[in-house]
Amino acid sequence: MNAVIYARYSSSSQTEQSIEGQLRVCHEYAGRNGYNILHEYVDRATTGLNDDRPDFLQMIEDAGKRQFQYIIVYKLDRFARNRYHSVFYKHQLQQYGIKVISAMEAISDTQEGRLVEGLLEMIAEMYSHDLSQKVKRGLKESALKGTFTGGHLLYGYKVVEKRVTVDEERAGVVRFAFESYAAGMPKKRLVEELNARGTEPLRAAGSRLTACTTR
Repeated sequence: MNAVIYARYSSSSQTEQSIEGQLRVCHEYAGRNGYNILHEYVDRATTGLNDDRPDFLQMIEDAGKRQFQYIIVYKLDRFARNRYHSVFYKHQLQQYGIKVISAMEAISDTQEGRLVEGLLEMIAEMYSHDLSQKVKRGLKESALKGTFTGGHLLYGYKVVEKRVTVDEERAGVVRFAFESYAAGMPKKRLVEELNARGTEPLRAAGSRLTACTTR
């Protein structure tokens, strides 16, 4: 019985240990049940709510070659957290004679088993949507409190003890640029003025203004 393993973790804050654990459990399951593992497909820091997953899509494409009959996952939510995608791709795999197996969830190949599988898929989807809402709410509250939430930090600011504060070394550049522009100085001349001053913060600000004028 030829099989492949699919492993995935969702967030960049998770570690490679998550993948290692999934693969270990899947290999142990395969060994106990006589499956011959041909390949491992792994997607890192990718959500299961959509199918924009390189190794997942490669696995689906490879399934058409009919070289394996089973896909082993740690849990069904690793395969998908979206019920539509779960049903769609499982139906496609069925056309190739391929079944998705959970190493950690004992699901029988009966009507009752399919009902349990559907409930697990629904719970996984609800969990992901609930978690997404909580994360967005948490980020919003953090931003309102001035806590840095990651991503691009605007010129003229810096992070001190996880809080966004004014970078006084560069604040003068920002104030000069805004006051000069408000007073009617053309952007091209403002860029030239900043570059003429020659310091690193001014050159950086000038280059950013140049980018703005070319858009």
